[in-house]
Parts: sequence; C-alpha cells; structure tokens
Amino acid sequence: MRDGDSEAWLRLMLVPGLGPAYALRLLSALGSPSQVLHASASTLAQFIPTKLAQTLKQGPDDAQLQLSLQWLTAAENRLLTLADADYPPRLLEIADPPPLLYIKGEAGLLTRPSLGVVGSRNATPQGIQNAEAFARELSQRGWCIASGLALGIDTAAHRGGLAGPGSTIAVVGTGLDIVYPARNHALAHEIAKAGVIISEFPLRTQAKPGHFPRRNRIISGLARGVLVVEAALQSGSLITAREAAEQGREVFAIPGSIHSPLAKGCHQLIKQGAKLVETAADILEELGEPACTPGPVFSGAMESPPEDPQSAALLAALGHDPLDIDTLTQRAGLTPEQSYAMLLTLELEGQVARLPGGRYQRLA
Repeated sequence: MRDGDSEAWLRLMLVPGLGPAYALRLLSALGSPSQVLHASASTLAQFIPTKLAQTLKQGPDDAQLQLSLQWLTAAENRLLTLADADYPPRLLEIADPPPLLYIKGEAGLLTRPSLGVVGSRNATPQGIQNAEAFARELSQRGWCIASGLALGIDTAAHRGGLAGPGSTIAVVGTGLDIVYPARNHALAHEIAKAGVIISEFPLRTQAKPGHFPRRNRIISGLARGVLVVEAALQSGSLITAREAAEQGREVFAIPGSIHSPLAKGCHQLIKQGAKLVETAADILEELGEPACTPGPVFSGAMESPPEDPQSAALLAALGHDPLDIDTLTQRAGLTPEQSYAMLLTLELEGQVARLPGGRYQRLA
C-alpha cells in the first residue's frame, strides 16, 4: 500500500459511499490507491458491491477533489495516510483505522503519548473545572490531551491541554473547513496553532449524528487511556469508553454525587471495572510518566481562595450537591438576605456557581 500520491488517495477516498471498511478491503487486496483506481470494475466487484465498483470507476466529484487539493496548499494543512511512516501507530492497532486523515496543525502530536478526556456537553461547573484541571496537570506531565471539540467537558479538556507542553488533539466529526459547534471557533483556531485538529471526513462534511461514534473510536484509538469526567447513562462518552475498552485502552472515571444524573454514567463505568480517579496522580499511577520533562505539579482540582468563618460555614451547609436557596438558608441558619450576599461573594471568587432553577453548587 505504499503510495505517497495525495491526489490518488483523495480520488479513492472521495468516492461517494466507499467508506473506510471498503477502502481497506480494496487496499489490502490490490495494493496502493493507484492500483485500486486502475483496476477494472469486474476486479473491484470481487471485493465491493458491483454498484459501488461502478461508482468508483466514475471517480469523485471533480469540484470536491479540486477543493481538497487547494486546501492542501496551506502550510498548516496536510493529509496523513496508511502509506505514511508517521501514521499514528496506535491507530493501526484498532479494527478499522481511518485510511486517510485530514490534518490541521502539528501532526507530530499524533504519535505522542495521549489521554482521551471526554464527558457531557451540558457539564456542571464542577465538571468543567475538573476536566480542565486534570487535563492541565497531565499536559504539564507531557501527556497530549485528546478530545472531540464539543462544548462542556471537551472544551475544558482542550483548554487544559493547551496550558501545558503536552498540548491537545481535537478529533472532529466534520470536514476541517467547518467548525462545529460554531461557539468553539476561537478555540479551534488556537488548537490549530498550538495543537492539532484531525478528521477522517472530507471537506464540506457537515455534523451528523452518525459521525460522532466514528470520531470517538479515533479519540480512544489514539490514546493510552480515556478519562470520563461526567456522563449521563445514555451519553456518547460511554460509547467512547466502550470503544476504549474494546481497543485494550485503560478507562478512568471521576465519581460524583449519587443524586446527579451526570455522575450515573461514571458510576456505571466504575461498576464495570473502570478505575475510579480523584486526582491526576491516580492516572499517572496506572499509565506512568511519558518520556518528557515534567512541569509543575497541580493538585488535580482548582484551589479556592481563603475563606472567612461565615463563608466556610455556608459552604459546609451547601455540601457538594446542587442546592436551592431555601434549603441552604435553613441548613446554614441564616436569613435569605445573608445567604444571597454571601453566595454572591463566593460566586465572584469562583467558589460557587449559580445553576438553573435557583440552585447553587460548590466548586471547591
């Protein structure tokens, strides 16, 4: 399958309906993309459906091909194929490695030791704080943080990764000329400059539900392990964790409140054998240190500013579960006015977050 011709790879992989599985079958049987493209329809039909073989002989849409070739002229863009010596070796271990990856940024990060960090798009403030703190400490230790550029936990994980020398990998479910979600446009630009964004999907590919499980197998495939920060029972993050387990990767989960729907997925993973982690040190204990110079050590959670006795008492009454103001006021033995004033101060200090429905949650 040695063929460094980017255009040949694009001509093959841009054929509508071909997909990675059929492409791998053809490449395994016939060799390089050029050999596949020059094979007769009858030869191709021995390995793929006859109709698809006929479509392959017609070739890809020329406008799509020219768009891709033009995209490759930018210095930060490249293709990475199974024929390349620097194709990520860990991806070769999975059952269905993507034959072609679109790359924007530093491709060398794909061969560094990495950890997947995933979780809910609708994360709690505490979950976002945990994801960024864990990712930052692990990046300081040299681990590259892989995630999916979604809102919530993914966004926090990428920001933590960018804060250390390990940096971050964003695996997306669209073409690389599209940023999804649009709210992460600035973050995607930052990752393209200091990390790397990758996709197996052609340019102009819009976000579709079926794309994200395919994206998830790449996140787990690149990584030595996957950390799930927050996840509901039906979360896509559990799919990533399952992919990781099937690929022989380690699975880690952060526990949460027994009352939180976003902790139930993590608790289920722990019951199924995932390692419960409370600090980044728990992950390092399992995976070890990558071969790089470590940075400063963080606690694994964000530190809180000093508390006065009244604030400490209010935080103790709040506990670590979301709580409404009436219950909090009763527990703390304060008036509503006193509670609101103190909560406002704690919110400004980053120790408490205001949640929908008039509830509050402690962040430290």
